[in-house]
Amino acid sequence: MRFEYFQLIDRIVDLDVDNRTIRTQATVPVSSTIFEGHFPGYPLVPGVLLLESMAQSSGWLIVGLYHFSRMPFLAAFSDAKLRSFVRPGDALDIRAELVHEGSGFARAKGQIRCDGKLACNAEMTFRVVTFPNQELRAHMENAAAAIGFPRKIADSVCGHGR
Repeated sequence: MRFEYFQLIDRIVDLDVDNRTIRTQATVPVSSTIFEGHFPGYPLVPGVLLLESMAQSSGWLIVGLYHFSRMPFLAAFSDAKLRSFVRPGDALDIRAELVHEGSGFARAKGQIRCDGKLACNAEMTFRVVTFPNQELRAHMENAAAAIGFPRKIADSVCGHGR
């Protein structure tokens, strides 16, 4: 995780476009300025960053399902539950599944487990639009490569494997 760049996913473990699921991993940094205020002497990952981690994982799933032709933007959370504390150094197993898509929107369910224990879960809604510009698309393609977006999906849809 790189909080300062809002890159909360370290790597994609599995992206299954047929079953509309994704599994990602992230390791919470041992030190970060975020922990200076949240909370002094008892550092915890802010719940909003856990929710964002699920949203980013879901977003990568949507990017894969749309073959890099569309960009998901988070529109809403519902039924969010923060179930246990996440601390510096914790390894996170993040999973999401797409439960609905259509009319320019997608809905996903996500969860984070830490040491096998459910840490949080939520439902998310995304507005899915054509990439607004080539700069963002290029950034997303570079970010995808950095976190292990499956080459076979990226190559077949980004024009590299044709």
